Amino acid sequence: MQISLWLALVGAGTLISFTPGAGAINTMSNSLTSGFKRSIWGILGQQAALVVHVVIVALGVGVLVASSPVAFNVIRYAGAAYLVYLGIRQFLSKPDLDQEQAAALGNEPAWSMFRRGLWVNLLNPKAIVFFLAFMPQFIRPEQPLLPQYLVLTATVVTIDILVMWFFFALAAKSFQRFTHNAHGQRILSRIFGVLFIGVGILLALIH
Repeated sequence: MQISLWLALVGAGTLISFTPGAGAINTMSNSLTSGFKRSIWGILGQQAALVVHVVIVALGVGVLVASSPVAFNVIRYAGAAYLVYLGIRQFLSKPDLDQEQAAALGNEPAWSMFRRGLWVNLLNPKAIVFFLAFMPQFIRPEQPLLPQYLVLTATVVTIDILVMWFFFALAAKSFQRFTHNAHGQRILSRIFGVLFIGVGILLALIH
């Protein structure tokens, strides 16, 4: 991949990563409940889903999903339902008054955070359609394809990890003053619950 094309990819990938969405909300929620360092597990789960999307598009399956209203809608509504479920669970969660004990226990297991991050991004057919439109701009068919896909994937994943961890996860620290009492925790849970539900509804309604 030419350096000029790669720089364009870096710019586009950065803008995309800074666009708020379910992944950003999930990252901020993890950072608040499990801490900045451990929020990386959810971010890695989101990146695993991103890699799956790239592979799907590279194999041409993305064309099928994009051209099949039934397949697209099944995945779209499943993703929307999952986000709404996460939102309701977050909204109804009970405050954890013993913050020190929670920190000592490490809060949510790493695998659980990874798995949720994976599903948050995986159940988003719009990501497949997006990559279907995005990837061809940076792929030159007359050149070997595998190295190009590897560079594209590594670049996009690296950018998204940096933005999610060092922007959205750090941004959540400004809300940490709310986590020291039950009232503050309840407010945060409801805020993030409503955000998850809102993103899920938008995913279901916007075509």
